[in-house]
Amino acid sequence: MQVNISGHQLEVTEPLRAYVSEKFSRLERHFDRITQVQVIMSVEKLRQKVEATLHIAGGEVQAHADHEDLYAAIDLLTDKLDRQLIKFKEKQIDRLHGHGPAARG
Repeated sequence: MQVNISGHQLEVTEPLRAYVSEKFSRLERHFDRITQVQVIMSVEKLRQKVEATLHIAGGEVQAHADHEDLYAAIDLLTDKLDRQLIKFKEKQIDRLHGHGPAARG
């Protein structure tokens, strides 16, 4: 998994890079076919914003979060992405086993 981190009006420090890498490695435990991650961090007034796009086998997953604390925003973002990846994986399993919407009715 390749992680690209950039900042708008914000310097991305080494501790921030390490924290993001640690959090996104957790996502790989739920869905191992993540090929690339694009993370953009920005500051707007007093809000710290983080958005990410995950390129995965079969599509993309996007999410964004904002908070007063940048580390809390990263936590919120990874939680959202985690839920989306689990949902995406369940949909793939349902399609594989023939339980998709077309099979229901």
